[in-house]
Amino acid sequence: MRRGIAFALLLFERQIDQMTMYLHNVWLVLTELAPWLLLGAVIAGLMHGLLPKGFVRRQLSGRVGVLKAVGLGIPLPLCSCGVIPAGLGLKEDGASDGAAVGFVAATPQTGVDSILVSASFLGWPFALWKVLAALVTGVAGGWITDAVTGSTGEMTATVEVSSERPTARQMVDHGVEMVKMIWGWLLFGVLFSAALTTWLPPDLFAGLSGAGTLATFLGVLLFSIPLYVCATASVPIAAALVGAGMPTGAAMVFLMAGPATNVATLGAVRGAFGTRTLGIYLGTLVGGSVVFGLAYEHLFGALTLGVVHAHEHAPALWEGGLAFLLMGMIGWFVAQDAQSWWVARQAAPSNESGPLVIPVVGMTCNSCSSRLERTLRAAEGIEAATVDLEGGRAEVYGCLDSGQIGAIVIAAGFEVGSSA
Repeated sequence: MRRGIAFALLLFERQIDQMTMYLHNVWLVLTELAPWLLLGAVIAGLMHGLLPKGFVRRQLSGRVGVLKAVGLGIPLPLCSCGVIPAGLGLKEDGASDGAAVGFVAATPQTGVDSILVSASFLGWPFALWKVLAALVTGVAGGWITDAVTGSTGEMTATVEVSSERPTARQMVDHGVEMVKMIWGWLLFGVLFSAALTTWLPPDLFAGLSGAGTLATFLGVLLFSIPLYVCATASVPIAAALVGAGMPTGAAMVFLMAGPATNVATLGAVRGAFGTRTLGIYLGTLVGGSVVFGLAYEHLFGALTLGVVHAHEHAPALWEGGLAFLLMGMIGWFVAQDAQSWWVARQAAPSNESGPLVIPVVGMTCNSCSSRLERTLRAAEGIEAATVDLEGGRAEVYGCLDSGQIGAIVIAAGFEVGSSA
């Protein structure tokens, strides 16, 4: 009996220790992610406000536009989650899907800071090869996306071609909206990434090195694709793994696929561009990382690379502050969505005739539908409104007729479609 109680207490203590470690890892992921995510939102807002109207649509469409988008993104110091708001901002401002996907795929693999750190830890051949890999995979993913989806980058919302420059408040709202579009996947990605860090064996990569080069590459992919890793902060980890016997080509795979993917990023890409484009995005990165990893191993694997052992990064005070800011934003988004659901639920029974359904033309992403939804809810005479992006329609409860609601839709920068 006593042994059973002692065993139960020991098991309980181990569970408490693991949950403590898990919460600690959640916090570490948040502090690593928050600065880059918020920086991406700032860049999205600045590009939305400072670039001339029509510049993105004119310059970032077609094959050359994909090249320009990738070239724009390679030096930017943005990680996978940080690049999503900036990439969605380009799409919102009129870039083709291919240009936005190329930007999102290439940018997190590189960055000036990541290139310099990679050269310091793993040598200049490795760093320059990584830049070439980011360029090729970004361009390939963008070109394939445009070819498959037929995206042109043309904007249909009249608000986007206005000659008036956005105000500072509108730039801030635009950046916040880019974060709001992905908050659900972002939260899930943080929790899932922390779970992998907590419960996966720490010597997993070292154990794979004896299984052969290709098997090691596949194992690295399975580990790194769902996990949040920063292109700069993960370089010491890759160097330590190489020092422990992992092939240098596998480090290339880790530093290509890891920073450009994670659960939050993949979910955001699917939500913004669709399942087909997500398949292109992921397939290009996985295939490209394996090809470039094998080529690097064959061409430069024998080079002696400087390596150091990974060390735990203690979050700075400012990183913790940004993590709290991000958590506050997510809490605000949750409260907004809950309030919208409650208002719609309360309004529906009071309107026996049901909602007015207005077909809407010109919505290209979640930001468009969210903007229209906010505009409708703020209008006098409307009790509740929901906007369906995929269905291309707005459902409105209130005392306004279809003509009045259509005028609000047009004033918001969209067109009213014909009823089925």
